[in-house]
Amino acid sequence: MVFSRPLLRTVSDFGYAFFVLIITTATALSCAALLSQAVRTAPNRSWSSNFNAFVIGASYAAVLVASLMLCLKRRIAVRLRLQRISKVHKTIGGGDVPDSVYRYITQEYVRACLISYTSSPRDAFHEGWGRPGTSHQGIRFKDHLLDTIPQIDELAHKVIPSHPSLRQHARILHHFRFIIPLLNRDKDGLTPLHKYDSVIQIARNSSSPLSEGEFELGMEAAAEMIHRQASCTFCSCLI
Repeated sequence: MVFSRPLLRTVSDFGYAFFVLIITTATALSCAALLSQAVRTAPNRSWSSNFNAFVIGASYAAVLVASLMLCLKRRIAVRLRLQRISKVHKTIGGGDVPDSVYRYITQEYVRACLISYTSSPRDAFHEGWGRPGTSHQGIRFKDHLLDTIPQIDELAHKVIPSHPSLRQHARILHHFRFIIPLLNRDKDGLTPLHKYDSVIQIARNSSSPLSEGEFELGMEAAAEMIHRQASCTFCSCLI
């Protein structure tokens, strides 16, 4: 069972107060018992001219004063030590703490680094995500590829101001059909838009995630389309 930190703090405070109350009560009872015995054993059975009672009272008073001074000294020492701690972030060096503490901190830091390095995945592979250690690490292929559509659409409107607005789930090949004359064709007569459209269709409608090869094909086509449109925009600005 795990207890919350405020509950543990409350229990600790009550335990400390209870311990102090027990010590104080026991000390007071022992003092009263000794003083009572000193009065009963005195020849005159009185407080007056009772040296034993004076010694007992003085001893307990000295213990009380010494205890209060010790507690006060400890509290002042702790407060002064806390005030010397920098409130801003500071890298701990060898001279800031004792050598044994510095070596312990260094060993624990190195140990934590080794554990983190050892436990990090290396050969793990999740479909639709970039593999660790590659340039696509941490990238979800589908989201990253679909995010290129608004960027290409924005450039298309700069090249062709009357270009239609992008509609959700619109076929990419049909929506960007007006920029096809700006794109180069390969030996099969296909433009980057045709390749981009095929990969987008897979990303949108396929039940299986995009593969790394499909993602790279789509990103290469998108990069070529962005480059061609940016070049046309630059040329139009010069004119």
